[in-house]
Amino acid sequence: MSDPVAPITIKKYANRRLYNTASSAYVTLADLALMVKKGEDFVVYDAKTNDDITRGVLAQIIFEQEGIAGQSLLPIQFLRQLIGFYGDSMQSLLPSYLEFSIDRFSGEKQQMSEAAARAFEQNPFAPPSFGALEEMTRKNFAAFNKALAMFAPFAAPPAAATLTGKDIKELKPNDDIEELKTQLSLMKKRLDDMSGKD
Repeated sequence: MSDPVAPITIKKYANRRLYNTASSAYVTLADLALMVKKGEDFVVYDAKTNDDITRGVLAQIIFEQEGIAGQSLLPIQFLRQLIGFYGDSMQSLLPSYLEFSIDRFSGEKQQMSEAAARAFEQNPFAPPSFGALEEMTRKNFAAFNKALAMFAPFAAPPAAATLTGKDIKELKPNDDIEELKTQLSLMKKRLDDMSGKD
């Protein structure tokens, strides 16, 4: 069995230049974005302090991409809601949910592209339908709900703590977010109770 490939080391210098130690060349944020798209793993270190600054550099890449006309992925309302989670009791669980959702979305991207292409072929003048995306969101929410329940398998969940498939189908778009907050709050309380926190 072969060892996993170590991530490429990128060093960021005081002059803000980025140096790829694997290729012995300076790179740009655009180069790093291309590496991400190719699936190449890398870690960015501050050359002076040796601190891992990968998260900040990836955020810079996102900000640059968001600034390119026609390439924005993050809706303004999503950004506002995301900012609202900083310092919130749900902050610790949100990254797991977002990672789970984007992994599921990435896995189903091909199927969704094919469904969109078929819909466009059938009626190219019809407004886009988000039915498939909404259905995937419902499925992701249900799957994440089940995954969270596994953290406390011996605790009897209160009646409001678990959603059924029927409940999820009846949720309105904004209800999904509110219900997620409720679910995450209940899960945090269960985890706190299990760890003996007040």
